[in-house]
Amino acid sequence: MATRDRGTTPSSDSSRPVRRLVIVESPTKARKIAPYLGRGYVVEASVGHIRDLPRGAADVPAKYKGQSWARLGVDVDNDFEPIYVVSPDKKAKVSELKSLLKDADELYLATDPDREGEAIAWHLLETLEPKVPVRRMVFHEITEPAIRAAAADTRELDNDLVDAQETRRILDRLYGYEVSPVLWKKVMPKLSAGRVQSVATRIIVQRERERMAFRSAEYWDIAAKFDAGSGEADVANPQVFGARLITVAGSRVASGRDFGADGQLKSSGVTVVDEAYARRLAAALDGADFQVTSVESKPYTRRPYAPFMTSTLQQEAARKLRFTSEHTMRTAQRLYENGYITYMRTDSTTLSESAIAAARAQATQLYGAEFVHPTPRQYTRKVKNAQEAHEAIRPAGDTFATPGQLHAQLSSDEFRLYELIWQRTVASQMADARGTTLTVRITGHAGLDGGRLPCVFSTSGRTITFPGFLKAYVESIDEDSGNQSDDAESRLPALTEGQGVAATELTPEGHATNPPPRYNEASLIKALEELGIGRPSTYASIIKTILDRGYVYKRGNALVPSWVAFAVIGLLEAYFGRLVDFDFTAAMEDDLDAIAGGREQRGNWLSSFYFGGDSGAEGSVARSGGLKKMVGGQLDDIDARSVNSIKLFVDDQGRDVMVRVGRFGPYLERMVIDPDDPEGDPVSQRANLPDDLPPDELTPEVAEKLFSTPQEGRSLGVDPESGHRIVAKEGRFGPYVTEILPEPDGEAEPKKGAKKAAAPKPRTGSLFKSMDLATITLDEALLLLSLPRVVGTDPASGEEITAQNGRYGPYLKKGTDSRSLAGEDQLFSVTLDEALKLYAEPKRRGRQAASAAPLRELGNDSATDKPMVIKDGRFGPYVTDGETNASLRKGDEVESITDERASELLADRRAKAPVKKVAKKATKSAAKKTAAKSTAAKKTTKSAAETAATKTVAKKTVAKKAPAKKSAAKS
Repeated sequence: MATRDRGTTPSSDSSRPVRRLVIVESPTKARKIAPYLGRGYVVEASVGHIRDLPRGAADVPAKYKGQSWARLGVDVDNDFEPIYVVSPDKKAKVSELKSLLKDADELYLATDPDREGEAIAWHLLETLEPKVPVRRMVFHEITEPAIRAAAADTRELDNDLVDAQETRRILDRLYGYEVSPVLWKKVMPKLSAGRVQSVATRIIVQRERERMAFRSAEYWDIAAKFDAGSGEADVANPQVFGARLITVAGSRVASGRDFGADGQLKSSGVTVVDEAYARRLAAALDGADFQVTSVESKPYTRRPYAPFMTSTLQQEAARKLRFTSEHTMRTAQRLYENGYITYMRTDSTTLSESAIAAARAQATQLYGAEFVHPTPRQYTRKVKNAQEAHEAIRPAGDTFATPGQLHAQLSSDEFRLYELIWQRTVASQMADARGTTLTVRITGHAGLDGGRLPCVFSTSGRTITFPGFLKAYVESIDEDSGNQSDDAESRLPALTEGQGVAATELTPEGHATNPPPRYNEASLIKALEELGIGRPSTYASIIKTILDRGYVYKRGNALVPSWVAFAVIGLLEAYFGRLVDFDFTAAMEDDLDAIAGGREQRGNWLSSFYFGGDSGAEGSVARSGGLKKMVGGQLDDIDARSVNSIKLFVDDQGRDVMVRVGRFGPYLERMVIDPDDPEGDPVSQRANLPDDLPPDELTPEVAEKLFSTPQEGRSLGVDPESGHRIVAKEGRFGPYVTEILPEPDGEAEPKKGAKKAAAPKPRTGSLFKSMDLATITLDEALLLLSLPRVVGTDPASGEEITAQNGRYGPYLKKGTDSRSLAGEDQLFSVTLDEALKLYAEPKRRGRQAASAAPLRELGNDSATDKPMVIKDGRFGPYVTDGETNASLRKGDEVESITDERASELLADRRAKAPVKKVAKKATKSAAKKTAAKSTAAKKTTKSAAETAATKTVAKKTVAKKAPAKKSAAKS
C-alpha cells in the first residue's frame, strides 16, 4: 500500500521545506540518483548490508555467549530469532547515516527491488530507528522519469519478502553450521557445506562419475559425395553435396545414440557396421548407380528468443563473450547503476509497453517495417520458484540508446554486454525467421555376398528465405551440443524423385561415442535452473564458492571436481541424502516461496526443519526428525576411512585401486604382497596424485605409471660427491628430484629451554618440462640439484647473480631483484654478459621474461615514439614502451585494445609516477596544511548542502511514519 499521502509535514516549522534522506546500496547508484531527485533530497549509500548474523564466536554479544545456541547466531529455542550485529567495518557508516537522519524529515529506503534489497531496507530501518516517516522507494531502472515516479509512488516495507529472505539466511546458517563440522571431523578441516553449494557440487561430481564409468563404443559408416549432374553450380544451387549411409538391406545403421554409457548396443533392429564391413560396402558401391528415392520439403519457422532474464544472460554471456557468471553480474551491475539497463536480477521475460514500443520503433528504423512482427510480442513463462520479478533485462528508458551511441561512455566489457542485451531486446519484437528444410534420400545397390544390398544415404539441407529477427541477433549454441546455429544454412541442389546422381567419393569413416561433457558455468546454471535449485541471482556466488573452497577447479572452461569433493558428496549422499537430493532442495524453494507469499509461517517451518515435525513430504528432513537429530544421531556412525576411500577399478591382478583423501590431500593406494613376508598380510602401496589430474583421466594405465614412482620415490643412484641417494618423486606441484639425507647420529638432547638446532634440508629440483619422471637419469638429476648456478658478480654493485628454477619457470636473481629467463636451457648456458644485459633492461613483472614473446605488438607510443607491446605479467597483461609499464584496466582486452588507448594508459602511468622525496619537516607541514584545507572544504560543502536543503520548496505531502510490522530481531 502506498504511503505518500498519509498526514502532514512533521516539521514544526511549516515554512521550512521537507528534507528527505534517501538510502541506496551503492555509491555509484547514489551519485546517479541524486541529480534526478534534485534539492531537498540527500542521497547516501549504505554500501551493501550494514548488519548480519555473527561471523564467529567473537562477534556474538556477551549476553548470549553462555547460550547453547550462541554459536549458530540464531535462538532456536525462541521462534528462531536471529542475533544481528553491525559488522565492525560498517559502524562508521551507521553513525554517518544516523547523523544525516537527524536533519531529515522523511526517510526513503531505495534499495534494490528484490528480496535481498527488501531485507537490506528492513535492516536499515531496525538499526537507524528513525523517528520520521519511512517510505519504501522501488524502481527497476535508473533514469530520471523512473526515479521521479518511484519517489512519487512509494509503499510500505513488504514484511513477507523480508521474512522469506531472513528464513533463507537462517536456513543456510543452520545447514552450514550443523553439517560443516561433520566434514571437519570426518574429511578435512576448513571444509563447508551449504544448502545450494553442496547440491551444485553433487551435480558436477555425478557428471564426473558418469565420465569415469563411461566406456566408448566404435562404429563405422560411409560418407559420400554426390554430383547432381549438369547445370551451372553456384552458392544458391550447388551441384556436389554430401550424404551419409543410414540403412543397409532395410536395417538402420547404428549411430552414437544407439549405444549406452557402458559401450554396449542398447537399440534393437540396427546393424553395427565395423571397419571391415564399411570398407567392403564402399568397394562394392564404387561405380554403382544411385537414384534419388525421396525428396521431402517442409516449411521452417523460428520465433525470436525471449528477452534476457538473469540466468539466460549469464549463459549467453558465457557462450558469446566468454564471461564468467561473476563477471557478467558485476558488469551488469555497473550498467544498471549507471542507468543503461534495467535491474539485472530477475526471473521475468516480460517487457513493459513502453519497452515494447521502443524495441519495435528501433527495429523498424534499423531493419524496415517488414522485419517487425505485426503485433507486439510478449513473453510469459511459468517460473518455478520465481523471484519477485518485474521485467526482463533490457536497455533502460522509453527509448533505447544504440550501442554506437554509448561506445565512448562504456568500458569494453560493458559495451559488449550492453550490445548483447540491446540486440536481444530489439530482436524479441521482430518477425519470425522463415525458410525450408529439405531431406533427401539416395539409394544404390552393393553387390556383396552374392546379393544386391540396397544402401540408402541421407542428407538434409536448410535454406532461410526470410531472416526476420536473425538479422539482429543469433543465439550461440553450446560447443558440445553438436547442434546447428539458427542462422546456419546448408543448401542442396534442386533434386527430384527418380533423378540419377553419381557418387564421386565413398569414404568409410570410423566414429567413437563420447562421454557426457563436463559442465561449464553456462551449462551448470542451466541445470540448476531446470532442477529448480537456488535462485538465478545467486548462481554466480554459488559457482564462486565451490571454486574458492577447492571443491571444483577449472580446466579451460570446464568445471572439474576435486577428490575432496568426491569424499564430501559421498558422505552427504550416504548419511544426509535428503540434504543433497535434487527434488528435496527444489521443494524447499517452494516452501520458502510460500513464506514470501504469506502462505507459510516462518517460525513453524524452521522449527519443523530443525527439530522435526509433520510438515513436508514423506521422507523430508522434518519428517525424519529434523536437521539437529539427523546430524547428531549419525555422527558416530560415520566411518571416516570409508567416506574418504573412492574405489576406482580393479587392476589386472584383481586388486582394488582406491583414491584416499587424507588430511594433507588425496593419494593413490592398493594392497600388495609384502616382499619381505609373501605369506603374511598384504601391505599398502601408495602413490602421490598430481593436483591437476582430472578424476576421469586416472585410468589403469596412469595409475600403474604413478605406482611405478611410489611415494618414497624412484631411486636414481648415488651422488658421487656427497654419497647421498638421489630419488625422483611426484609431488603436489609436479615431479621433482631430491636427495635422501642420512639419519643423524645419536646427538645429545638440547638443554631444557634451549633451541633445537635446525636439521639440514635436502636439495631439491623440479623437473624441466622436457623431462619425464620415468626416464630421468642420475646425471640429469644431479644437474637439476646443482641449481642455483652462480652466473657471476655484478661489477657495479658487487652482488652475486644466480640462475634458478622456480615454480613459475627459470629466472635470474641478484639480491632481491629477479629477471625471468626465456627457457630452461638458459639456466646452464646464460653468461654474465647476457645476465647484465637483462638487468640493464626495464623490469617486466610476472612470470614472463623480458625476453619472452609479447602477447601482441602495437604501434608507436604517441608521446615517446617508441614501439609498444603487450606482455603477460604476474598480475595480468600490461602495455610497455620499454621504459614505462601500465597494467591493462578492467574492460581493456589484449585482442582489441587500440594504439590510442595503450598510449593513454602509459600517459596515465607516467603522470602517477612517484614524486621526489622532500625533507620530513616540510612534508609534515604540507600534510597539516592539506588536512586543514580538506577540513575547511568539508565544512564549506556541508554548510552549502544544508543551505540548499533549507531553501528547497517541498512539493510533496509528507507521510506519517510507516510502522514496521516486523518484530525487531535480537541485537
